[in-house]
Amino acid sequence: MMKVGTRIPNAEVYVAGQDGPSKVATAELLKGKRAVLFSVPGAFTPTCSAKHLPGYVERIDAFRSKGVDTIACVSVNDVFVMSAWAEQAKAQDSILMIADGNCRFVRAMGLEANQSERGMGWRAQRAAIVLDDRVVTHLFIEPKGSFAVSSADHVLAAL
Repeated sequence: MMKVGTRIPNAEVYVAGQDGPSKVATAELLKGKRAVLFSVPGAFTPTCSAKHLPGYVERIDAFRSKGVDTIACVSVNDVFVMSAWAEQAKAQDSILMIADGNCRFVRAMGLEANQSERGMGWRAQRAAIVLDDRVVTHLFIEPKGSFAVSSADHVLAAL
């Protein structure tokens, strides 16, 4: 499990681009940036779609005013689902949508959650991480079933 002062792991993930899906290393995506990375259990799921992602989209300017270069959302979904979700949420121009379909990045961070009892398989635990050149400066991990400390408002207040 990550903690403040550690570097997030490097893993291959997918992002949507103008020419289709691209495989990219998380080290390359977040290198040299002050970033907020938030993880969600799933695209198009109720809390993620109604509150979590929209909160970051709505507050993009506030994050930029605090020196945040990149806001990234990671989920254990494929790149096509993440792309469609970004379009539906009007997030494609503001949030970097990271598809971790094989749960490698999420698992390497220690944020995997077994949601098999709900028919969802392995997912990401709800969390938010503030990074400075991939080093964790703030870490907010939600208890199971909660949505508070990883919200855009809570993270903004901590910056």
